[in-house]
Amino acid sequence: MRPLPELTPENTAFWTGGERGELMIACCDDCNAAIHPPQIVCPACLSRNVAARAMAGTGTVYTCTVNHQPWMPDMAVPFALAVVDVDGAPGVRVTAPVLTDDPESVGIGQRMQIRFEAAGDVWLPHWQPLGAGA
Repeated sequence: MRPLPELTPENTAFWTGGERGELMIACCDDCNAAIHPPQIVCPACLSRNVAARAMAGTGTVYTCTVNHQPWMPDMAVPFALAVVDVDGAPGVRVTAPVLTDDPESVGIGQRMQIRFEAAGDVWLPHWQPLGAGA
């Protein structure tokens, strides 16, 4: 089991939105900036009018890597990690493992869809190639 994030008022929507299948990203209600990781003050305009919004849950791989090192006991390797530019949230990138049988097939520019896995009180994000089975 990997360490789980601590839920805070700022990040709870992000870590629990997966229960509904929603990628929740903090956004400023004043200047419309997307904010990730979530914060209570908008770094663009310093407004405190920040709330989480559901995003489409799709994006494009910005960069990726294939991990061959089992960092924890029983960790299955190899696996791909991808940093994905989130559609509808300019400047937001979410890093997560990729659900695929062929980690070496993950590449820059590839389209992805978010999926979630329950772990305690949180829902961990995972990327899956767009068009792959649910």
